[in-house]
Amino acid sequence: MLSSSPQMARLEELVRRVARTDAGVLVRGETGTGKELVARAIHDLSPRGSGPFRAVNCATFTPEMLASELFGHVKGAFTGAVSDRRGLLRSAHGGTLFLDEIAELPLDIQARLLRVLQERKFTPLGGSQTVSVDVRIVSATHRALRREVEERRFREDLMYRVRVVPLFLPPLRERDGDIEALADHFVEEFNAQGFRTVTAFSDAARDALLTHRWPGNVRELRNVIEYAFAVGEGPTLTRDELPPELRGEGPAPEARDLTPVALERERLADALRRARGKKGRAAELLGMSRSTLWRKLREHRMAS
Repeated sequence: MLSSSPQMARLEELVRRVARTDAGVLVRGETGTGKELVARAIHDLSPRGSGPFRAVNCATFTPEMLASELFGHVKGAFTGAVSDRRGLLRSAHGGTLFLDEIAELPLDIQARLLRVLQERKFTPLGGSQTVSVDVRIVSATHRALRREVEERRFREDLMYRVRVVPLFLPPLRERDGDIEALADHFVEEFNAQGFRTVTAFSDAARDALLTHRWPGNVRELRNVIEYAFAVGEGPTLTRDELPPELRGEGPAPEARDLTPVALERERLADALRRARGKKGRAAELLGMSRSTLWRKLREHRMAS
């Protein structure tokens, strides 16, 4: 985790401490802040560091496919199950399983996961034999699990199991010094690709980076630098080479009076227009993952 901020230094110390144990860790943070990097750091610094690290985003699968992904299945368990599948829990035996967007877990899968945490055993889909596993669960979410529990979308007993230690990952805008440090790091990364060499930022470009709110956090910042490399040329990265939202070309005046929900919908629709309907490219423009974009499109009933 590249950082020079005191906020992240405090988090890194907590990561080192909790890594020594097998306690369930829940990483909270906005989209793009680096929750999987925190989970991987916990694994690498733990006694399980030499074991496997597996990760899954719970928002990217249908309930049936997610159950198969986690617990595995036997041949014939459902249509399309043409062979046995081990599942992530078995492949993470002796190591760590990272469950991103754990709040998206269906209630029936929550019950199965609770059994794993309580008894360290489960039964694959369509199977009859119990499988024992030794795996640590680290999870992440951008939502408040307590609120999910209150609204009966998340089991309270599971919440207490997975959030023994809650860690809060600060957004990029609150990490002193990290915007510049990370921007310089990403410039070095893209310089290494050889098609352009940037040695400096113009003052206007650096000011634009420092004043932007970074709703997509570190992922968005990397995307912005990549955009500038793609559209610009020469050794100095200028303000004109930054995406429109960093140049102050925001929504039309009438859009500024919309509610936050309506503004987000406008932002999603604009990205889809610019990407010509290609959701992968739209996610990149928004500085978020494809799974987060799909979730937001479903929330706004824009998925098709």
